[in-house]
Amino acid sequence: MYSVENLTVSFGGFTLLDEIGFVVDKKDRIALVGKNGAGKSTLLKIFAGLQEPTKGRISMPKDATIGYLPQQMQFSTNRSVKEEAALAFERVLKMEAELDKLNLELAHREDYESESYHKLIDDISLLNERLTIEGITNIEADIEKTLLGLGFSRTDFDRPTNEFSGGWRMRIELAKLLLQKPDILLLDEPTNHLDIESIQWLENFLSTQANAVILVSHDRAFIDNVTQRTIEISLGKTYDYRVNYSKYVELRKERREQQLRAYENQRKQIEDTEEFIERFRYKASKSVQVQSRIKQLGKLERIEVDEEDNSALHLKFPPAPRSGSFPVIMENVGKSYGDHLIFENATLTINRGEKVAFVGKNGEGKSTLVKCIMGQIPYEGNLQLGHNVKIGYFAQNQADLMNEKFSVFETIDYVAVGDIRSKIRDILGAFMFGGEASDKKVAVLSGGERTRLAMIKLLLEPVNLLILDEPTNHLDMRSKDVLKEALKEFDGTAIIVSHDREFLDGLVNKVYEFGNQRIKEHLGGIYEFLESKKIENLNELEKKIPPLNPLKETYPQPPKGGFCSHQPKSPSGDLGVVGAYEQRKEQQRQIKRLEKSIADCEMKIEKLETEIKAMEEILMTPEGASNVDLLWKHAELQKKVSGIMDEWTETTIELENYKKDA
Repeated sequence: MYSVENLTVSFGGFTLLDEIGFVVDKKDRIALVGKNGAGKSTLLKIFAGLQEPTKGRISMPKDATIGYLPQQMQFSTNRSVKEEAALAFERVLKMEAELDKLNLELAHREDYESESYHKLIDDISLLNERLTIEGITNIEADIEKTLLGLGFSRTDFDRPTNEFSGGWRMRIELAKLLLQKPDILLLDEPTNHLDIESIQWLENFLSTQANAVILVSHDRAFIDNVTQRTIEISLGKTYDYRVNYSKYVELRKERREQQLRAYENQRKQIEDTEEFIERFRYKASKSVQVQSRIKQLGKLERIEVDEEDNSALHLKFPPAPRSGSFPVIMENVGKSYGDHLIFENATLTINRGEKVAFVGKNGEGKSTLVKCIMGQIPYEGNLQLGHNVKIGYFAQNQADLMNEKFSVFETIDYVAVGDIRSKIRDILGAFMFGGEASDKKVAVLSGGERTRLAMIKLLLEPVNLLILDEPTNHLDMRSKDVLKEALKEFDGTAIIVSHDREFLDGLVNKVYEFGNQRIKEHLGGIYEFLESKKIENLNELEKKIPPLNPLKETYPQPPKGGFCSHQPKSPSGDLGVVGAYEQRKEQQRQIKRLEKSIADCEMKIEKLETEIKAMEEILMTPEGASNVDLLWKHAELQKKVSGIMDEWTETTIELENYKKDA
């Protein structure tokens, strides 16, 4: 158990966190939410021991292990990816080495009755016990499984980490944390550098295998799938909801409405009481009642309505000058770096007014194609921009390219030209940089504030083709919603590179998937694309295991003219009556076999689900929640059920095919 007690953080006369308090239990999955600059990252740093509060403290067990993934990290190592990930087990490997040393000493000791001999036995037992608790059985397999889950390929394992971009190095740090299995995992925007597939893998890992988790994320789908408790930080206070984010939004609205109703009722009661007191204050016959009402008012506990942070981003893109009908046309576009092929034969057309998404694993060429469109790098093939296309570009690292010595105002003043300079203060106010906030130095801005500042620079000139590369990284929920609505209303064309499913949902009408050195077009929204991917994967499995052609495998081909020269042809082709009969017989046999397989799968699934349910009842108890072996077994059973469900689906499809042909 971890306890936050009267925690206060103040600086420069401003109180960021004001005597907050809450308790984190062993298996809690908590989402910290609030607008940018509310204090979420600060609270995580205090949990991790990297920052001291002004007042108050966080109490936790002495031997508690903490894993912390910050938004930004410093990297400097020449180790390979696998060697770096193996550092997660440094403590375990040291314990194993110490155990080997003690066992060797024990083998040469003969003073069986001495005190030091008994101490040696105790030390060995203690180390064995600690290693058992760690539950490490196959370090090599665990490392490979985690790295593959986070998007690395086996060919990456022996590459030096300094060959990778910052996003991929962040994944290595995340892999180390997950492998350490700390008692409490602190994650600050863990999805910023992950693709959709890796996010889904991380969701499953955190839900099934992690201990306590506190995370900050602006990916609504991710926190909904991982967390079951939401702590809101607003105006220095915390509000604790034991539900996921979507439910929290509903409850928060209901709570405020109830408070307002209760506040209004009490206000009316107070007004009526004060009116009575004023009316009869000087009447002797009413003096007792007046005094009674005065005492009643004095004892009344006033209802307070939670302060609401109403500061919000006001974003509207300027009207887009009209471009040609097809802002981007590509034919057989390809890009390589030396012998390394990124993608080839990319042929696509983006129509005026379309909002399209570029999705796929990191390193498959999304940002590379954007650079090709921008004319920043050479490429093969034909790429043509339409008539009068004016591009507005927001890069992934746009927020990091600003001069940290400049203030917010100076940053915009430096790039603004013409009449717009007279409106800088108004623009900054619309982006929540009003008043003194405009004098803040870029160096002290949070990630979200820097992203907002970079977005202002994008709006200084009207454009008709917006290219946004991960625009939602570091933006809070409300700012993301505002950006999404502004993009929906934008009358130009937009290309959005993003892994944020919730942000893309309802915004884009076409998805371009990057993978296997190809770019594939999918019509429809992001969830339609994800659904189609599941269907495609299932079809791929069917292609690998084609349905058996019973006749071809079991019977020789009949001679030309059939088995009998006078045998009439049947609807089955040249098989004749005998062949058709045998084929129908074999089809019936296969149908019975498949029906039996389906029934077997259903029995297995029912049995496993009964086991899982019993296991979950044990895991709900404090003793069960700490049983690492039971947790692993639970995850394995879930994996088995998933595998059998896939088998059931494939067999059902195969059965339907046979019944159609029968």
